[in-house]
Formats: sequence, structure tokens, C-alpha cells
Amino acid sequence: MATEAANDAIAERNETDGVVKVDVLLKATGDVPIMKKKKWLIDANKTVLSVITFIKQYLKLDANEPLFLYVSQSFCPSPDHRIRNLYDCFAVDGRLIFYYSKTPAWG
Repeated sequence: MATEAANDAIAERNETDGVVKVDVLLKATGDVPIMKKKKWLIDANKTVLSVITFIKQYLKLDANEPLFLYVSQSFCPSPDHRIRNLYDCFAVDGRLIFYYSKTPAWG
């Protein structure tokens, strides 16, 4: 009984302390530089804004320069959307696909 309670406590701690990451594919569109690495594991609790900021830093773009992020070539999610929600709704074959561009490309 005591070991069962200890195992439950460990499982709870692992679930709360563990970071859930999702597989994300970043593809360039238009006149934006292409990233050498396209597949990334991103914390599911991060927002779209954090992904945009990461791409700008990786590509050494100016922080004030616009960068558009599209989900599956269809729409531009708001910056406060959580990656987990987008993954749950729009992942294909276990991967969330983002297209990034410096100019508006779709919808």
C-alpha cells in the first residue's frame, strides 16, 4: 500500500514536471531565408509568438521586421495560440507544419 502511494506520487510529479514536446516542421515561403534544420521539438505549452521570435533569432532577422507564420498553408494563427492546441487540431502524421514568410502568403 505504501509503495502504491509512492508510485502514484512519482507519476504525478513526472506528469507535472515533465515537459511535453511536439514535433514541428518549419518551411520557408517566399523571400525569407531557409533554415538549415527544419524539424524541431517544441514545448507544447509555448505560444505562436515564441516560435516567431525563435525563427527571427535563428535567421538573424531584425526584431521589428514582420514574420508571418501559417499553419498548413491555410491560416495565420494569433500570437497567443498554444502550440498544443494547434498540434491537436492540425497535426498531420504526428507533425505540426508551419510555413514562415516575410510577406503575406495565404489567407
